[in-house]
Amino acid sequence: MASTSTLLMKTIFIVLIFVSFTISPASSTVPEECASESANPCVNKAKALPLKIIAIITILVASMIGVGAPLFSRSVPFLRPDGNIFTVVKCFASGIILGTGFMHVLPDSFDMLSSKCLEENPWHKFPFTGFLAMLSGLITLAIDSMATSLYTSKNAVGIVPHGHGHGPANDVTLPTKDDDDSASAQLLRYRVIAMVLELGIIVHSVVIGLSLGATNDTCTIKGLIAALCFHQMFEGMGLGGCILQAEYTNMKKFLMAFFFAVTTPFGIALGIALSTVYRENSPNALITVGLLNACSAGLLIYMALVDLLAAEFMGPKLQGSIKMQFKCFAAALLGCGGMSILAKWA
Repeated sequence: MASTSTLLMKTIFIVLIFVSFTISPASSTVPEECASESANPCVNKAKALPLKIIAIITILVASMIGVGAPLFSRSVPFLRPDGNIFTVVKCFASGIILGTGFMHVLPDSFDMLSSKCLEENPWHKFPFTGFLAMLSGLITLAIDSMATSLYTSKNAVGIVPHGHGHGPANDVTLPTKDDDDSASAQLLRYRVIAMVLELGIIVHSVVIGLSLGATNDTCTIKGLIAALCFHQMFEGMGLGGCILQAEYTNMKKFLMAFFFAVTTPFGIALGIALSTVYRENSPNALITVGLLNACSAGLLIYMALVDLLAAEFMGPKLQGSIKMQFKCFAAALLGCGGMSILAKWA
C-alpha cells in the first residue's frame, strides 16, 4: 500500500538524519566559555524548575486545544471543513507554519552552525543550514511525489488489449478519471500531507522543548512560555485541519493529536533531566540541534508553501472567488506576521 511505502521512506529519512548526527565532527579546540554557562544574573536553577513545570502544563494544554479544535469542527456548522471560515482559518494556520520555518527554525540553525564555539573547518567554510534545508525540501518533495505515484500505479485500470481498436494509441494504459478516483487521490494527498507535516512539527517541537528544559535562565523562560503557548496552539490548528481532512479513523486521529501535544512537554522534561550535562553552547549540542533545525525548516517551508497554501489558492474554491483569495491571503499574512513578532522572544 502507498501509505506503508510512505511510512517506510519517512522512517529511512529519519534514520539517515540521526545517523548523520552520530558521525558529525565535534569540535575539540573551542573557546573555554563554550564549555560552561556564562555569568548571567538571570540564571537560577532553583527558580527555573517551577517555571519549567508550569511550561510543561500550559504548553500541553495549549497544544491540545490547538490540535483538537479542528477535529471537533464538524459539529459546529460555520466551522465545517467545506466552509469558507474553515478555509480562512486553515490559511492563517498555514501562515503560522510558514513563519515558524522562516523566522524561528531557519535563523536558529544559522546561528548555531555559525557559532564561534564551532571550529572554522568545516562549519564556517560551508553553509550547512541552507544546504540541509534545501535537501530536506527536496526529499519531502520526493516522498510526496512517490507516494502519489505508487497510489496511481496501483489503481490504474482501463487497459485496452493489444490489437483492438485503430492505431497504436489504443495500446496505452490509462487510469480512470471518474469521481471516485479523484476523491481517492485527493484523500491520499491529504493523508500524505498530514503525516509529513506532523513529522516536521514533531522534530521542531522536541528541539524547542529540549532547549527550554535545559536552560536555567529565568528571564528567557518567562517569555518563552507565553510565546510557545501561542505558537503551539496555532501550529496545532494547522496540523489538526490536515488530520481532519485526511479522514483517519478516530484512533489514528487521537494518536496523531496526542503525539503533537506531548512532544514539546516531552522535550522540556528531557531537557530538565539532561540539564546537568547538556549545554546549549557546547559543540555537540550546537551541531545536533542546528542540523535538526535545518532539516525541520526545509520540511516546514515546503509543506506550508506547496501542500498547504498553494493547494488552497490553486484549488477550485479560491480560484472561483477573488474575494476569498484576498481573505485567505490576509489570513496567511497575519499568521506569518504573528510568528515574525514572536521571533523577538522565541
